[in-house]
Amino acid sequence: MSRFSEIIKQDKPVLVDFFAEWCGPCKMMGPILKEVKDSLGESVSIIKIDVDKNQELASQLNVKGVPTLILYKSGKQIWRQSGVVQKSDLLQIIKRDN
Repeated sequence: MSRFSEIIKQDKPVLVDFFAEWCGPCKMMGPILKEVKDSLGESVSIIKIDVDKNQELASQLNVKGVPTLILYKSGKQIWRQSGVVQKSDLLQIIKRDN
């Protein structure tokens, strides 16, 4: 958890994708997140966290379903949504809060 806390305290937005290997919709998020990263470059960090390998963290953050995306800025959660989110929506959300 301490490493996670350090990662989300960055000045730039940090988008966290909670996923599972067995989850179909999670597999759809991979290419979308790549396109978002390609569009925004170094202005955003995107990290993927496997809920099966990080059950304690997922539990602490009340992640009940996958995929769950959480956007952090300076350690604070500023947006959260479960399910597949389209590239255009993610870009708008990240830019709005940046």
